[in-house]
Amino acid sequence: LQVVPIEIAEANEFIKQYHRHHRPPPRYKFCLGVSNGDKIVGVAIVGRPVARARCDGWTLEVSRTCTDGTKNANSCLYGACWRVARGLGYKRLITYSVPSESGVSLRGAGFKMVGETNDARGWNRPKRPRVDTHPLVSKLIWEKADDTLAIQTE
Repeated sequence: LQVVPIEIAEANEFIKQYHRHHRPPPRYKFCLGVSNGDKIVGVAIVGRPVARARCDGWTLEVSRTCTDGTKNANSCLYGACWRVARGLGYKRLITYSVPSESGVSLRGAGFKMVGETNDARGWNRPKRPRVDTHPLVSKLIWEKADDTLAIQTE
């Protein structure tokens, strides 16, 4: 497997074709692909954290990874995302998974599970109505960080 540069339009098309429960994210800082020869077998999109509390200027969020099922492609993408984020000067990279996902790719790339969200309530609020288009389930929070910036869990 080889990490390759990829344009956002190509990453979004890959996600539309292969991702099982999310659409492409609306914003990004960078995206990467992983290829097996001439064929793209996975993509990752990284951007600012969705949660305002995590927008500290030092943190990025892997908002989407997606593969065609190629073995080790997801771990390869997570590791590459961390190397690029560190190269850009960021100190922490976070992502989320649903409890039904094993997290083996994240652990393989050196991420640690640091908590759980209560996203089952969604984004819709009386003062700011929204239509939730993603699964409303709690999520596990994963991070890879310099030791000095590890997320504090309560």
